[in-house]
Amino acid sequence: MPRIVLIHNVTQRRHHLSFRGNHAVYIFFILACFTGLPFSCQPLDHFLIHPHTAPDTIITWSEDIKRGSLLLHLEWACPPGDGPFPGVLVHPEAGKKARDMVGVIWDLALHGYMAAAVDYRRFVRGRYRETLFPWRDESDVTAAFEILHARKEVDPNRIGVLGFSQGGVFSLLIAAQVNKGIKSVVAYYPITDFTNWLDAAHYKDACQRFIFRQIRAYFRKQSGASSEDEFTAMLRRASPLFQVKTLTASVLLIHGDNDTTAPLEQSRLLYARLRALGRRVDLMIIPGAPHAFNFKNRNQAKTAWQAALQWLDHDLQ
Repeated sequence: MPRIVLIHNVTQRRHHLSFRGNHAVYIFFILACFTGLPFSCQPLDHFLIHPHTAPDTIITWSEDIKRGSLLLHLEWACPPGDGPFPGVLVHPEAGKKARDMVGVIWDLALHGYMAAAVDYRRFVRGRYRETLFPWRDESDVTAAFEILHARKEVDPNRIGVLGFSQGGVFSLLIAAQVNKGIKSVVAYYPITDFTNWLDAAHYKDACQRFIFRQIRAYFRKQSGASSEDEFTAMLRRASPLFQVKTLTASVLLIHGDNDTTAPLEQSRLLYARLRALGRRVDLMIIPGAPHAFNFKNRNQAKTAWQAALQWLDHDLQ
């Protein structure tokens, strides 16, 4: 498993991540954490409230783009006409592909957005492979945004990001990295503070406490951290909660209060921090909703999606 190495910059007197070789960046374990826990295995329906086929009134296409050692697969949907249209970049939850998001981007295009869903593969051992750690360089973080931003059909001053679970974390981190280039973020049930999330003491259930102790010990070992302080610094670097200084876009967090994978507390933490900084932020709590509820429960999905569209419309339309 790739490792993150924390380097101390003596000249600048601050910490930053090294992006060499097989060292991962920002979210060095998000995918493993999101897909490796024994939570609900209810099948997800990504077309639950979204179009099942591409509407005749929009334009769609797919493409692969290479950026260094990164291969991005993009699914596109665009309203008819020359634009410029507001743009939205969409990231799926862990283990899913851009093609799983086509219903979402078709829906966005019907509402006047040029939308792109993206997934990543990395060049490893002679070919492009799916990997738990697609981002290895700082430029990887903004690669998809830059592709969307460069499209002549997109208004570069009206771009938002939307993501689900791991995709929500990706969206928040991209917005923090790009800073003022992104106007709006909609993040469904993200983890925002990995130090908090991995603290077994926060969980009432004995089985969950055991699981999270094992996860934390495993990642501490794999990280290569020489001390607990160094490992904690790595966790903070992976957490949107600690990137709020540059997270200036307006942020809508959508979270179920029955989420046992990424507890509601995760969104509450980020909401409180951004609110204290005077940022435009809101937290929509869906009563009784579990993780990935919007791909399971039609009524809950419609409620959340309507709020997401209203948020994006306010910022981008």
